[in-house]
Amino acid sequence: MSRIALFLLALACIAAEPRWNHPKTKPLPSDKMGPFVSVSGGILTVEETAAYLSKDSGKTWTATPMFGDRNIKISKERALLRTASGAIVAVFMNMADFKWKWEDAKREADPSVRSDVWTARSLDDGKTWIDIQMIQRGYCGAVRDIIQAKSGRIVVTAQNLVPPFPRHWTTTYSSADDGHTWVAANVLDLGGSGHHDGSIEATVEQLRDGRMWLLMRTSLDKFWQAVSTDDGQRWTSFGPSDIDASTAPGLLKRLRSGRLILLWNRPNPEGKTLNRRDGGQAYAQPVWGHRGELSMAFSEDDGRTWSTPVVIAREEGKSLAYPYLYERKPGELWITTMQGGVRLLVKEADFAP
Repeated sequence: MSRIALFLLALACIAAEPRWNHPKTKPLPSDKMGPFVSVSGGILTVEETAAYLSKDSGKTWTATPMFGDRNIKISKERALLRTASGAIVAVFMNMADFKWKWEDAKREADPSVRSDVWTARSLDDGKTWIDIQMIQRGYCGAVRDIIQAKSGRIVVTAQNLVPPFPRHWTTTYSSADDGHTWVAANVLDLGGSGHHDGSIEATVEQLRDGRMWLLMRTSLDKFWQAVSTDDGQRWTSFGPSDIDASTAPGLLKRLRSGRLILLWNRPNPEGKTLNRRDGGQAYAQPVWGHRGELSMAFSEDDGRTWSTPVVIAREEGKSLAYPYLYERKPGELWITTMQGGVRLLVKEADFAP
């Protein structure tokens, strides 16, 4: 074989470097993405037009239709919650009515774009679904997170595109009656110019002092943040956080141990520094778009300080992004991603400080 052929073969091997998962992680028993909730019969998730139940810890799943003959299809980006009363609340974009059209020459979205936000809830562990309703009309690129506050109020994160002006703003919707009715919070508008610019794809968690903490994806190399003192009905202190991030969403969750965990894509691979890429039609300025590593860190003090981030999955040139987390039992974490197909079982004790 010639030197040129050997060189090309070596390049191909480098380009085809396989997925690396941290050696302390294990594969999940299922390829289901989630998000997941625990029910009396096992584990529940939703997907497209059905709820899926597993009674054998995720090895096999049984589907139950959710919407009858209604024209509704659940997006890949979705949120799922089991409330303290036992109700299950699903929030998603309805892909049956999805419409996207972007005009490069005008650098704007067509006013007809749609990705409406819908909710549905079940009072019988996913067997039947009621209160199936639209709570936001417009274009929401992603529904990332949902929690229930100590008061019982449910808070779900959302966003909306401002057509024809190209940017997104963040808002939340909350429910005081287990997902039966919903009200919108104030808008958090960072500005920007592009079909992925602005403040988008937020994650939310409640701090020990009762405040809610919102972390939003931006194109400005950091998560931006806001806080609420009334369980997500109004947000203040909107500004940059101290957490460096690629232009990709994070997931913030409180574990049963009391720690906070953050899953996200850092701006640069470990030990390397990348150049920002051109924003193109997506952003007003160059951005860090690295998503080839999924990182994890823990906080013992409600986000004031964080443990050293640990990469749990790596595949350069790929997007290991849009994480979900399900704590199957105390300390057993199911970590999945919408992009890149990460499906890992992580033991908190192997990584927490």
